[in-house]
Amino acid sequence: MLGRIGLVAVGLVLGVGTLAAQAQQDWVIGPWVRASDGPVIAPKKDSVFHDPVSGAPVHWEALHTFNPAAVVRGGKIYVLYRAEDDSGAMQIGMHVSRLGLAVSGDGVHFERRPEPVFYPDKDAQAEREQPGGVEDPRVVETEDGTYVLTYTQWSRKRQAYTVGIATSKDLEHWTKHGPAFAGAKGGKYDALKYKSAGIVTRRVGKKIVAAKIDGRYWMYWGEIHVGVATSEDLIHWTPVEDGDGKPVVLLEARAGKSDSGFPETGPPAVLTERGVVLLYNAKNADSETRDTSLAAGAYSVQEALFDAKNPAKLVDRTSEPVFRPERPFEQSGQYAAGTTFAEGLVLFQGKWWMYYGCADSFVGVASAPVR
Repeated sequence: MLGRIGLVAVGLVLGVGTLAAQAQQDWVIGPWVRASDGPVIAPKKDSVFHDPVSGAPVHWEALHTFNPAAVVRGGKIYVLYRAEDDSGAMQIGMHVSRLGLAVSGDGVHFERRPEPVFYPDKDAQAEREQPGGVEDPRVVETEDGTYVLTYTQWSRKRQAYTVGIATSKDLEHWTKHGPAFAGAKGGKYDALKYKSAGIVTRRVGKKIVAAKIDGRYWMYWGEIHVGVATSEDLIHWTPVEDGDGKPVVLLEARAGKSDSGFPETGPPAVLTERGVVLLYNAKNADSETRDTSLAAGAYSVQEALFDAKNPAKLVDRTSEPVFRPERPFEQSGQYAAGTTFAEGLVLFQGKWWMYYGCADSFVGVASAPVR
């Protein structure tokens, strides 16, 4: 337990109100404290990659590096991060996105692969990923050591986006399997636009692996409304529906809260003794219904608790952010309203580590004690 001095120090970092609220909700993962005073991954203008689509060299991580997935492998943290090149117009979503890979022995200092490990290619997913790219990854490990990646397939030409699924044994060589909901319910969801998906996990010793609950895998998905889907194999997913045959809505916007704009799925959720804990990204509204303690449009992190035996049943939800944009590198960049956009969550060296995107421009990291 923290002593008086420790509580005061944490209170100064988090805010006394946030700390008190988290103490009342003892299922919350936290309190979160920044593990670095600056970004842990930033753009590199001199990184060059021979693009298989254009056939030309590109500066693949020249503009922005953000929205990271994370997993522990061989005693080190591996981060898959979204990298944008310097092509296209200087607007959000107008550059090509690829995924880079960075490795750290301490969670803060990273060595990066010189080329992306996942990218648009002349493959079966080309129509869904060009021009635009592969974005916003989340990754989980299975019990047999396979890695399952959920990511956004974005095509400006089609003006469409879907959650794609890919698998790998080494985090560097990937097999793409296409959209998560392809063919579900007789093709009912084939034309749906959807993004942001995190598979439910559980702790096995020091590892976190994909969890089966009631004989199935579960995955929270979506922005605006957060729903849940199930799978037998982690590749083919079916949305859980309500009585009207529509995707069940588990989380939606709340007036006056930091998610007054909308909630969006964050990192893979974790099955705990209290239930399934989901960290999610909360967008503040631009209107008078927003949380006035945050900038209009800012993204913070909230948490939700779902029933351990029925992950489609909401049990509790934080009322205040557990983490919010406060530092300059979290409030400047191509999304200047401020962003702490969580997508990576791992257990490492006896602590939780959360990797997040900063203002759609950098990667940051925070840590929390394991309770």
